[in-house]
Amino acid sequence: MDTYTGALILSLAATFLAPTGPYDGEIEALPSIPELPDPFRMDDGARVASPDDWARRREEIREILLSQEYGHMPPPPGAVRAEDETRQPVADGLGVERRLTLRFGPDERLSLRISLTLPDGDEPFPVIIKNDVALGAVPILEEGLRRGYAFCEFLRADLQPDDAQAVGPAWQAYPEHDWRTLAVWAWGHSVVIDYLLTLPEIDPQRIAVTGHSRGGKAALLAGAMDDRISLTWPNGSGCGGAGCYRFGVGETLQAITTNFPHWFVPRLSEYADREDRLPFDQHFVKALVAPRALFATEAFGDEWANPPGTQLTHEAAQVVYEWLDAGDRVGLHYRDGQHDQLSEDWLAALDFADLVFFGADPADRDRLFQRPFDPPDGAIPWAAPQ
Repeated sequence: MDTYTGALILSLAATFLAPTGPYDGEIEALPSIPELPDPFRMDDGARVASPDDWARRREEIREILLSQEYGHMPPPPGAVRAEDETRQPVADGLGVERRLTLRFGPDERLSLRISLTLPDGDEPFPVIIKNDVALGAVPILEEGLRRGYAFCEFLRADLQPDDAQAVGPAWQAYPEHDWRTLAVWAWGHSVVIDYLLTLPEIDPQRIAVTGHSRGGKAALLAGAMDDRISLTWPNGSGCGGAGCYRFGVGETLQAITTNFPHWFVPRLSEYADREDRLPFDQHFVKALVAPRALFATEAFGDEWANPPGTQLTHEAAQVVYEWLDAGDRVGLHYRDGQHDQLSEDWLAALDFADLVFFGADPADRDRLFQRPFDPPDGAIPWAAPQ
């Protein structure tokens, strides 16, 4: 399929096949919400009052995010076949790395290269899945293997290149969906999970996902959309990720939709400089992860990624977590430094995973639940249902 034809199909899908809803009219006709929107306020104006109400509200939030921000993705493919496997010992024999290619999708038209590193020890193992641009980029691999973790990395560009002009394999295979690049990358985690769940070495109850920067945005979205993910860990994900559109510093909605229009549905750009009209903010994404574990790592010097905004939407999401009796399953770690995913971030995440997966308290538990910023007055004026 040539680029022009692919782009035309994608445009038609976005125009005619995307569902319409209560937030698809003129932006100025939407109510102004200068504070973080209430995740418990349903589309009809009623407030959540029961678990059944929350189940319905989760579906509303999901549709808001997919229609207004990321685009609708297909279900996970289910049938995934692995081929071209190679194996080699790593970390002085602490584990074995497998390099293989996954085949899946309509007529197995899609392929995804992955690296799966399994520790030496008693299976099944918890696994941390990372989307990235290269394989073999886990800086604490040896420590993770010692703790009994498996690691699986995949090349997200195999599904969709990070290019506004490119119509990648996933878009071509599923032209009926209006999903954009972040949604494609998020879906990649679900593809990998489909494969990993066929392996006896992997613990299906202890699956974590992570990514850095734009990869962190994709990992957070994956955790929101796939309930098989038990720990979601975005790193330095900022605007469109763990950050906040309404409050904070750094990258704005105007900047991100101008520089990276292919990451989001065109609708999102209409909210530029009118963020108060958004019927959501990024605490809605985090609320979809609840009550499963959520952990974010940030750097104080990474202002473009809005470190205070991440704390604010974490605090808003924590209201949901506490209402679901899971307040201790949402963590946040800050370090000095700049925009990167460093060993310090990984070690904090391993400690948090040990805590939520195995109940193992780290030596410095407080560092996993940091709140270093003073939140803006009135940013969260609502509370959980009684």
